[in-house]
Amino acid sequence: MTVLNSTAQRDIENLAHPYTNLATHPEVGPTVIVRGKGVTVWDDQGKDYIEGMAGLWCTAFGYGEEALIEAAAEQMRKLAYTHLFAGKSHEPAIELAEKLKEIAPLPVSKVLFACSGSESNDTLLKLIWYYNNAKGRPEKKKIVSRHKAYHGVTVASASLTGLAPVQRDFDLPMNDRFLYTDCPHYYHGAEPGESAEDFAGRMAANLETLIETEGPETIAAMFAEPIMGAGGAIVPPATYFEKIQPILEKHDILLVTDEVICGFGRTANMFGCETFNMKPDFMTVAKALSSGYLPISAVTIPEPVFEAMQDESRKIGTFGHGYTYGGHPVSAAVAVKALELYEKRNILGHVREMEPIFQTRLKALEDHPLVGEAVGRGLIGGIELVADKKAKRNFDTRHGVAGYCAARCHHRGLVVRPLAGDRIAVCPPLIINEAEINELFDRYSRALDDTLDHVTKNKLTAA
Repeated sequence: MTVLNSTAQRDIENLAHPYTNLATHPEVGPTVIVRGKGVTVWDDQGKDYIEGMAGLWCTAFGYGEEALIEAAAEQMRKLAYTHLFAGKSHEPAIELAEKLKEIAPLPVSKVLFACSGSESNDTLLKLIWYYNNAKGRPEKKKIVSRHKAYHGVTVASASLTGLAPVQRDFDLPMNDRFLYTDCPHYYHGAEPGESAEDFAGRMAANLETLIETEGPETIAAMFAEPIMGAGGAIVPPATYFEKIQPILEKHDILLVTDEVICGFGRTANMFGCETFNMKPDFMTVAKALSSGYLPISAVTIPEPVFEAMQDESRKIGTFGHGYTYGGHPVSAAVAVKALELYEKRNILGHVREMEPIFQTRLKALEDHPLVGEAVGRGLIGGIELVADKKAKRNFDTRHGVAGYCAARCHHRGLVVRPLAGDRIAVCPPLIINEAEINELFDRYSRALDDTLDHVTKNKLTAA
């Protein structure tokens, strides 16, 4: 058993950790992070790590960004809390809504705030159902998601999420309104000899078959991440969204771009939907909206939907939805400052300058004996470890190879995230420079070599 310091013991005795094996956590113990600066964090033992996941895909400006810290402190002194219920308002929320409308890649009438990506996707589900009730279409309620999608963990957003651990034994999905179409993962999903474009066409055809089988008059919307984050940092084929968009339009099905991970420069455009030529009706944002410094998220609402919300308010007497901390003034002030910094510091230009360096080092990992695929866009990447590169066969899940590799990354001073299917995500702060990118991949490569030794020594095999 690991010798635990008092902080670790207090953790074990008092905290329940998300996305953690709670049965083994008492033996392994926590990593207690105590400070951060730039792209580096330190634990309570003084060990440094390159934060290769930007926290949880969110700290775009890294750690210790004084402009964001000062924005929070200034607003805290001025007005620490108020709300947006019953017509109350405050300047930070107004200004943030204005700025989001200005930069949004789709028509926006109003912005509705929440505290997390889960909350925003949950909210948008409610709004879509609300809208169709207002329009006299009570049967148009089903929502299309995708296998391996991640849209949150509330009861409704977890029903959208196409990952087994999020649903298993939680009695989810909650009803038959949630449909799942193919995950557009060319590496595993393509048929022998099938081109990426033909694969995208087949994914679109399968989607249309699903829609026609269920009845398009019953389907309200489709939710999609531009790059599928927690499902494995999966990048769709170039023409995928161009092929599915006409099908959705043909059947009057709304498209939601979930920009919780891809928004604010991650894919080398301000929003991931721009990178992949999506034409969405709605957008949800969170995470990098405040660089993760404070909880805040948002939903964009088009004019026809807002008009329906007004109609319902006339009928019911109120819009019966809201969160105590939605549009919190301190969170909003930090988000306003973050949006200013994205522009002032030309973060998009920096990401575009770093993208070739990052993606070249990422792609080079495919030369390693354990790596079947290493793909990404901008400053995000997904690496898949395989037992048989030629056959694209994964290791038996009982071996936990990706988890072992992530632990070796941790030992080498790099934070990454193991995901389902022996995939590992890399998603550093957007401020990362060339030297730091090279150091990140140097550390990752050493961890891969450690993992190969482990696999060879223990004769670990495919499923």
